[in-house]
Amino acid sequence: MTSKVRFVGSVVKTVVRANLPNYIDHFSRFSPSPLSMKQFLDFGSTNACERTSFAFLRQELPVRLANIVKEISVLPQRLLATPSVQLLHSWYIQSLMEILEFLDKNPDDHKVLEMFVDVLESVRNRHNDVVPTMAQGIIEYKDAFDRQDAVTDHNIQYFLDRFYTSRISIRMLINQHTLVFKGNTNPAHPNTIGCIDSICDVTEVAQDAYASAKMLCEQYYLGSPELELRQMNANNNKEPIHISYVPSHLYHMLFELFKNAMRATIENHEASRSLPPIKVMVALGGEDLTIKISDRGGGVPFRKTERLFSYMYSTAPRPSIEDKHRAPLAGFGYGLPISRLYTRYFQGDLQLYSMEGHGTDAVIHLKALSTDSVERLPVFNKTALRHYKLSLEADDWCVPSKEPRDLRK
Repeated sequence: MTSKVRFVGSVVKTVVRANLPNYIDHFSRFSPSPLSMKQFLDFGSTNACERTSFAFLRQELPVRLANIVKEISVLPQRLLATPSVQLLHSWYIQSLMEILEFLDKNPDDHKVLEMFVDVLESVRNRHNDVVPTMAQGIIEYKDAFDRQDAVTDHNIQYFLDRFYTSRISIRMLINQHTLVFKGNTNPAHPNTIGCIDSICDVTEVAQDAYASAKMLCEQYYLGSPELELRQMNANNNKEPIHISYVPSHLYHMLFELFKNAMRATIENHEASRSLPPIKVMVALGGEDLTIKISDRGGGVPFRKTERLFSYMYSTAPRPSIEDKHRAPLAGFGYGLPISRLYTRYFQGDLQLYSMEGHGTDAVIHLKALSTDSVERLPVFNKTALRHYKLSLEADDWCVPSKEPRDLRK
């Protein structure tokens, strides 16, 4: 019986592989179905049916994977040909094939549901290193083709924002299914459904992120700025601030912002005996949850602010994916752009306001209501395709052709 099952499985894999281009074309014609935070919570708490989730994911995951595979295929050929991007592409193809094998499986078969969870965990593990692998591909591309091309840079920036957002969304779906139907509940966080905390304590997450960044900072710089944290709940000033959110996403953003603030503060006050604190204000209103992180790290020039969100630009020394000894407060320079994607994934945003010579305010905007927190997902269509076919045209405004001169020299 076992050999027969294996034979049938190998036949299914062969059929899927043979028809893969058709499957990609088919599923990429559909737009992903965005879910709200409330839908995630309601499904996990009141209507948690594994068969329903299985039926949804075996259709939705191929749609999201096929959309982004199509987008990978229109990357500049020189970037697509790099070893890292080729490896990455193979991961996505393999994951898509594994999920497609469940299209005709019976959702009433308990073994099928167990196999599906195992495959989802395998897909998640396979994609663990997607961010550094793609970053390495960009480095390989830049090393091989040193000439700066504004159009290509724009296309890569546009693609990576969409590619990493797609990755966040795919991991969100996988985590919710595997945690709800296979994970154990955490007694310390009884209100957690999958990876969402329905009463996420924002200041607690901020303090945890600060503590982790402080530990790294002290290991590397032998000191760190203190934290001054205040909160304002406009709905009920006596109550702590809670929202429905993914604590790991919030932690990721805050940890990155604290790292940046600490590094800037210390490097800007090397000659000082004391360090100015990092000030955090958390405010909850009727629609928005806003977190402002203020440092006195010297700031950056206004013209460089948008560069901080560019994947093609980093102030940190260039690392390698194999580099195990790189500075803990620096990396590929992807921290800020990916943190902004986390905020935008559920309709929020991350903005920087810098005063050169003084410091920087980083402001996170999130939706206060779970009904407003809806996934923001990329769709591969004609509009997206037009972005990759932009040509470099003459600017219709006069622009300086050189960097400003340093008058101090």
